[in-house]
Parts: sequence; structure tokens; C-alpha cells
Amino acid sequence: MLLSRLSRPWALVVCALPVVALFVVAGLAPLPFALAQPGQTTNVLGSDQGKPVITISGAPTRKTEGALRMTTIVATGPSVDVDLGDVVDAWFRTDRAVLPHDSVYPSGQSDKEIEKHNIAEMKKSQDSAVQAALDYLDEDPETVKVTLHLADVGGPSAGLLFSLGIVDKLDGNGSGGDLTGGRDIAGTGTITADGKVGAVGGVSLKTQAAARDGATVFLVPKAECADAQAELPDSVRLIPVTTLKEAVDALRTLDRDAAKVPTC
Repeated sequence: MLLSRLSRPWALVVCALPVVALFVVAGLAPLPFALAQPGQTTNVLGSDQGKPVITISGAPTRKTEGALRMTTIVATGPSVDVDLGDVVDAWFRTDRAVLPHDSVYPSGQSDKEIEKHNIAEMKKSQDSAVQAALDYLDEDPETVKVTLHLADVGGPSAGLLFSLGIVDKLDGNGSGGDLTGGRDIAGTGTITADGKVGAVGGVSLKTQAAARDGATVFLVPKAECADAQAELPDSVRLIPVTTLKEAVDALRTLDRDAAKVPTC
């Protein structure tokens, strides 16, 4: 046998070659992950690409102060290969996250199909956000018309912030002031037509995006408090919410008595 005629060092080298080759192949092979990082934030009380994010007709609207920032993450594309080196690099960075590919993108679909899916999810989210806000304010959706515009963003995670923006533009804090209290407030969360707030994922990256763009308060779905605390910037206060009413009540109370507002 060949190994029996080799010296011990050479025998070890020969035996190690398949293992090394296996690691090389593993390092280059695509893995079922996506890499994510903090994305853009958009003030829903303002404009996006020259158009108001929220346009309301059929009811008087308020001039608002402060900001309500919807937050996003940026992930590698659905067909982008992620290898072991990418995963290891992201693992040791606080501004990167490694996510299962199927938790970011529907499996078995092309890039175009996924883009179409995300746009549809955003449209559904916008419709729910409008209905939730108008129901909360007891406004007639047949009379009050709301149009939402947000370019280049897909998915349902802006729902809560859309609803809050509508409430602020129509009713403020209910006493003549701003719902924001003039603060720069960010957040994330899906919303149902009856005002329930749902989890979204990527919240630790979204808090970083919020802090980067000047927000000092972050509204987070209560179920994701632990994730949001993982890399929370010191300048940001977390407020957990489960419904639109809770979110509005928390922001109103923040102005009067901040100590009474729940935190994660």
C-alpha cells in the first residue's frame, strides 16, 4: 500500500488533502442564506421622489412637525450566491445579518416573480393601513380618500407607520398637537385592517438605520423586543406595541409623561 511506504509527515499530508479539498469546495459553494444590512428610512409625513407619501382628500389635514420613519433592510438578491466566506464575514459584524434565504424570499420563484410578490404585499399592506387608520378615527372610507406612495420598497413591514402617518395628518395627538411631539420617530411592523401589529424580522438592523437617520424612538412589534435589543444603539428608545391604538396611546403619553410609556 502506498501510505505504508511513505514517511509519517508525507502520509499525513496525503491524508489531509481530501479534507482540505472538502473545505475549499465548501468555502466556494453557494449556501442557502441571504445577507442583510440596514437600508433606507423614509419619513411617511414627507415626500418620496418628489411626491407626498400620504395624500388625503375629503377631510381637512394638518401641517405636521417631526418625522415618522418607516425602516427597511437591504438584502442580497434572490439569485445572488452567498458562500462561506460571506457568511463568516457577516457573522462578526454588527451591521450585517445572515438570514435563511427562504425567510427573505419565497422559495422556487424567479427574481421577477419575487419582485411581483413583494409589490403585491406592499399594496395589500397599504390598503390595510388605510382601513386601520380610518376605522381608528371613525372616518368614513367612502368620504375620506387616502393615497400612499412609496417607490422602490416592497413587502408589508411599513403598515404600522403608514397608519400612524394618516392618524397624524388627520388628528395629530387628538388635542391640537403633533402625534410625534416634534420628535423623529421610527418603527416597523405589519398591520391588519382591524389594527393589529405583526412581526416583520430584521429589526436589529432597522434600529441601526433609524439611529443613523436621526430617530430617537423606535416602535417595535412586542414579539420582537428581544431581537430589537440585540444591537440597539444607545440613542434609541424602544417602545413595544401590539395594536395601532397602543402605538398612538404611547406616542401621546410620551409627551405628557415619558416614564409611563412601556419599553422593551
